[in-house]
Amino acid sequence: MSDMRPILFFDSGVGGLSVLGPTRALLPAAPFVYVADSAGFPYGTKSEAEIAARVPALLGRLAERYRPRLIVIACNTASTIALAAVRAALDLPIVGTVPAIKPAAAISVTRAIGVLGTKATVRQPYVDDLTARFASDCLVLRHGSAELVELAEAKLRGTATDPARYAAVLDGLLSQPGGERIDTIVNACTHFPLVEAELTAAAPRAIRFVDGSAGIARRVATLTQGQEWPDAAGEGRAVFTGGNADIAALAPALARYGLNRLEPL
Repeated sequence: MSDMRPILFFDSGVGGLSVLGPTRALLPAAPFVYVADSAGFPYGTKSEAEIAARVPALLGRLAERYRPRLIVIACNTASTIALAAVRAALDLPIVGTVPAIKPAAAISVTRAIGVLGTKATVRQPYVDDLTARFASDCLVLRHGSAELVELAEAKLRGTATDPARYAAVLDGLLSQPGGERIDTIVNACTHFPLVEAELTAAAPRAIRFVDGSAGIARRVATLTQGQEWPDAAGEGRAVFTGGNADIAALAPALARYGLNRLEPL
């Protein structure tokens, strides 16, 4: 019999689609459950205590309901705060999402890197540790933006967004002392690669944007290597934890990622 257990992706909103996309490309036969914690959205403006309490408890419920073979926490904020606690609580592989500082340092010519994430992510000691380990010879500047999360969500709903808003977010990073040297920016929120084209267009000069989605996809493929998949092509469902009037507006974007079934938790 084929193994029907899904791979479960988890984020506060639709940002994790930027990680789901490359994973589906590597594992087209895999069934996926994508969970958006719309009842808790957004995570980036919440306290560490709120995230640390909410995420492990919710993922425990999700593991019981969907019996996944693997969970991807496709959220930098949740991963940098709660990854260790989730791994300790659940007896299955957990893949986290952390800022791609290592690959950014590897390609930066000017040795100046920007880290663009939520406010909760950019202030984490985890970011300090990544910087010390992989970018100790670089100037690393950070900027937290809740607005960019909203812009990404709006884009996927099909709502037009103002280019000036992207420029203003980038200015919050590039206008810092030393920001004129930045040649590489880490998209340290999974929402942000969804608007990378808009960020690139709004940048005042040529800047490279990097994120960890491809590496996460490869990690998932490695962890599931040799496992059986259902006979049919991979099924995808999107699950929302709370009522949201915009879920219907998200349906076309979700379908592009193979998520054709929408349901509440």
